[in-house]
Amino acid sequence: MNKKLYVGNLPFTITEAELRSLFEGYGAVDRVTVIMDRETGRPRGFAFVEMNEATGAASATAGLNGHNVGGRALRVNEATDRAAVGGGRNGRL
Repeated sequence: MNKKLYVGNLPFTITEAELRSLFEGYGAVDRVTVIMDRETGRPRGFAFVEMNEATGAASATAGLNGHNVGGRALRVNEATDRAAVGGGRNGRL
């Protein structure tokens, strides 16, 4: 079962290939998605990484959370489903 990780505080110059390479040290990576700004087309500073195994995802989280990349300390944690977080104004639907 795939585990989806949120990766924040990324340098704006990082590529999907560089991010994949960083996470592959902890296990097989299924997909990497660097989130882009719709208006400017530039990276927004965060991404999602899907890993094939939960153990690899846990190792990546422990090993890369706080890791310095391009002068920035990464924030890595398990991604939460948008629907579970809530939406609308003030968290109400």
